[in-house]
Amino acid sequence: MSKNHESDVAFIKALAELLRENDLSELEVSRAYGEDDSLDVRVARQMVAAPAPSAPIQVSAPQPVQPAAPTPAAPSAPTDDPAQDPGAVTSPMVGTVYLSPEPGAAPFVQVGDTVSEGQTILIVEAMKTMNQIPAPRGGKVTRILVEDGAPVEYGAPLVILS
Repeated sequence: MSKNHESDVAFIKALAELLRENDLSELEVSRAYGEDDSLDVRVARQMVAAPAPSAPIQVSAPQPVQPAAPTPAAPSAPTDDPAQDPGAVTSPMVGTVYLSPEPGAAPFVQVGDTVSEGQTILIVEAMKTMNQIPAPRGGKVTRILVEDGAPVEYGAPLVILS
């Protein structure tokens, strides 16, 4: 740890708060103070699964199941989870998403635009590197699921193409 112990502790606490507020699982930062003085911090939290039941589970003999009356299927209803949509373009990394090449510029794509395979649809910044995210296939942009400047996790849905 650097010679700036108190400010480092405050910095680490701020990173932990940022992690919690944005529901991130991990954050890594390097902070240089001078030629021979730096601070490398990795803050991570373990995502907790639902707790296991504390009482033993009672298992009874299987009962015959009455078939339910068939329900009519909704005609191609959109899925509740955008990540499960077959047209979802997901984030290949953890970072910050940007919808335009620079502040104040027109966005790469808007809802209703038709894109071709390989066309840049947005940028994900990770470790101060701007990574252009290309359309995996051609199609029409039906939804943009992220806001400009928002943090994203690996695998988070960004855009829906049809």
